[in-house]
Amino acid sequence: MKVIYHPDYQKVYASDPAAKAGRMEAILRELEGYYDFLEPQPASEDDLRRVHTQSHIESIKGNPLLYQAACLAAGGAILAAKLAMEKEPSFGLIRPPGHHASADHCWGFCFFNNVAIALAKLKEAKKISRAFILDFDLHFGDGTNNIFQGSQIVYFQPRAGERQSFLEEIKERLELEKGYHILAVSAGFDRHEEDWGRMLKTDDYRTIGKLVKDASQNICQGRRFALLEGGYNHKVLGKNVKAFLEGLQ
Repeated sequence: MKVIYHPDYQKVYASDPAAKAGRMEAILRELEGYYDFLEPQPASEDDLRRVHTQSHIESIKGNPLLYQAACLAAGGAILAAKLAMEKEPSFGLIRPPGHHASADHCWGFCFFNNVAIALAKLKEAKKISRAFILDFDLHFGDGTNNIFQGSQIVYFQPRAGERQSFLEEIKERLELEKGYHILAVSAGFDRHEEDWGRMLKTDDYRTIGKLVKDASQNICQGRRFALLEGGYNHKVLGKNVKAFLEGLQ
């Protein structure tokens, strides 16, 4: 298991909860010493253009600090996906998050769609044609859904509002899927019982990670990667991420 991380992810680039000081450090404290860390390069503008309109890119460029942060997050996603194609499971400990970023607009603490940029790069290189995205964040990834709707890259977020039903919905859907080249996860931890969603327990993230690992063996020869989306209670965030990676690895 490789963790994709850059010290610049600690920079506070905005005033929103995803950019808050101490958030990345809370995760690092739990993961350091357990996993190998790799530093990414920023995504290029060509990488961004596979998913986003030029006008949207220019709108983010207007804030240089934000643009640098968002390009570095997208670059982390690209590296995580590249490793996954080499059958090296990986986790992008990146920010800003991305699943609310559509081709020409964004909201919800997101600016560029990290998972979409990573998969689009693989697709253009003809390394994949079909991919499955599981999103277990509290909020629907409308940007990812908008970008890939009607394509062979399938976006899925469970909608059950009760803990056991939520886990069962993930299990049942993953058991149905076949014939993909890679399995990507938008990993948001804000459904935790001590975060905004007030639902999942820490051990549930370990269960989800294991479900993803097992499914990837069946549908895409073990190729799997995950990217950080939400999760805002610093007291439990690191423990939740670590539990998920224990299941995923």
